[in-house]
Amino acid sequence: MLASLLCPPPANSTPSPAQAVIIEWNNAALQGIRDAKLGAPVVARALAIVHTCMYDAWAAYDEHAVGTQLGGALRRPASERTLANKEQAISYAAYRALADVLPVDTNSVYIPLMKQLGYDPGDNSTDIETPTGIGNVACAAVLEYRHHDKSNQLGDLAQGPYSDWTGYAPVNTPSPVPARAAPADPNHWQPLTYINSTGDQMTQRFVGAQWSQVTPFALSSGDEFRPLIGRFGPTKYGSKEYQEQAEELVAISAGLTDKQKMIAEYWSDGPNTEQPPGHWALFAQWISQRDHHTLDDDVKMFFVLSNAIFDAGIAAWDAKRTYDSVRPVTAIPLLFRGKTIRAWGGPGKGTVAIDGSQWIPYQAATFPTPPFPDFVSGHSTYSAAAARILELWTGSDHFGDSVTIPAGSSKIEPGATPAHPIILQWETFTAAADEAGISRRYGGIHFQPADLAGRALGRAVALQAWSKAQSYFSNVR
Repeated sequence: MLASLLCPPPANSTPSPAQAVIIEWNNAALQGIRDAKLGAPVVARALAIVHTCMYDAWAAYDEHAVGTQLGGALRRPASERTLANKEQAISYAAYRALADVLPVDTNSVYIPLMKQLGYDPGDNSTDIETPTGIGNVACAAVLEYRHHDKSNQLGDLAQGPYSDWTGYAPVNTPSPVPARAAPADPNHWQPLTYINSTGDQMTQRFVGAQWSQVTPFALSSGDEFRPLIGRFGPTKYGSKEYQEQAEELVAISAGLTDKQKMIAEYWSDGPNTEQPPGHWALFAQWISQRDHHTLDDDVKMFFVLSNAIFDAGIAAWDAKRTYDSVRPVTAIPLLFRGKTIRAWGGPGKGTVAIDGSQWIPYQAATFPTPPFPDFVSGHSTYSAAAARILELWTGSDHFGDSVTIPAGSSKIEPGATPAHPIILQWETFTAAADEAGISRRYGGIHFQPADLAGRALGRAVALQAWSKAQSYFSNVR
């Protein structure tokens, strides 16, 4: 499993006691994400809530920092600003947050971790003269705020947690893969029907159709940067640009190398994974170890990182909802129907000559393309935002991480691909983010404008989030 190869720790490095508690709770959150099987925007929100609760609890024991909801009202005297008190307050806040936003692992992961750390998960004290009370009260305020942020977590705006309450309806009727049902409007997204990994027939619904309305962390609204990304696209059916973006993906498909296939798979972050937000949280853990972080460092880094990623998702989904743009899986078979093209023919088939109507992306048949429109790429937006935050945090674009993908470990072409081990290495955070972006073109998931617009959007969002976080760290707002 490629996820297990992610971010090996630096040699001879283990988390120090001074920062291990943050990493432990981050890992608990990532396990909750894997088991909850939620979409990327919901995952980003969950991570941001967990790390905001931890940050707000920690801020009570810092001389300058203030919480996002209660400001400096919980601040404790200098004599109480001990590592033990911080760890206890943070742990209660993390536990309360996870039990609320990712409850699936409460009994299997979160309660055992609390007990392992020596805390009583049943202690609901609100006495703010104790670390337990600080953690509980700080997190309760964050949760109360976020329960009304229009994500519909509680299912009070429409039936079902996180369900769409805005009335979105797709322009085009669903189609199987390869696309056989010609879209009524080739500018717009077409849902897919397919058999998933458990043998169930799926008909896609726009995951996160309401996400443009969610209250951001630092942005004024989800559409704040819409004028920026409008410069990139999306292209219109019948235009030269629409044709050219499709031709580019057909050419990529025909020339896929083992390395490109593994880049597409490594960054896919689909069902049962940490999703793109969690992928970058794992990178942050690697940075924590590389740079020998203290607990204080980790609290602040994960706070700003997770909230930047959260806002990146809101901005990206605003574009997805606004433009409702067609995916390659629909557009390419339409454009090349009746024409012979060369492209990847499916697992183990390599490059073959096919009728263009039979084109498929380099993806597992059980998850051929994610359930939402093309423009902009969520992967590109999340990754560019995260990379910029880590660059700002460390003061350098230098990254230095790498991963080795064993021969034959492909999920799409198991046993055959790659023919030899593949090393992916990233000298800079920007290089990692750019690779995440182009991976979606290698996989036939996104057109070029969606990738490039996402990169620009993510960087812009990151600067807003960074500035907002600094105002909490220094209480200058």
